[in-house]
Amino acid sequence: MKKTLIKLENVWKTYKMGNVHVNALQGLNLEVKEGEFVAIMGPSGSGKSTAVNMIGCLDVPTKGRIMLEQQDISKLSESELAQIRGRKIGFIFQQFNLIPTLTAIENVALPIVFQSVEREKRNEKATDLLQIVNLGGRMEHKPAELSGGEQQRVAIARALANSPEVILADEPTGNLDSSTGETVMSFLENLNRKEGKTIIMVTHD
Repeated sequence: MKKTLIKLENVWKTYKMGNVHVNALQGLNLEVKEGEFVAIMGPSGSGKSTAVNMIGCLDVPTKGRIMLEQQDISKLSESELAQIRGRKIGFIFQQFNLIPTLTAIENVALPIVFQSVEREKRNEKATDLLQIVNLGGRMEHKPAELSGGEQQRVAIARALANSPEVILADEPTGNLDSSTGETVMSFLENLNRKEGKTIIMVTHD
């Protein structure tokens, strides 16, 4: 029986805008088991990205509990959340969020820097990951020198840098044409089926 990796219990997120309170999430319950590929779907403004921010330890709920491997992350400090993000969760964003002044290999190796791994081993890991996403010949290129699809594949490689248990993908094909989007999706599917990665993807598609 597969273990539960993530569990949201009656999670609310309320934003205060002046005298107005806006409920982005209202009593969300969600359970994700190891090795699942889960899609969070809904129209723009329905709270999808807010839900991912909760799961990814980027924000804390107004009320409710978020359990990550039996640990209630809704009670942790920002520094504790950052440690969990670095070790357990890989992020793929719609906007790619690559650092423009760094090459592809430097972008992929960056998360490993914060895990105190020596430079040579960081670069070995980043090289291996870029080859997995078929970018072995583009490692020294900066984001501006790469197509949108190539940038997103760099972002996928970066998300895998610390061998996370969970990959969160927030509209990963939103800025790509349909053909390139299918290529990116096939990479995610392979990560799930062949590597056993747990993937949670936000999409309106």
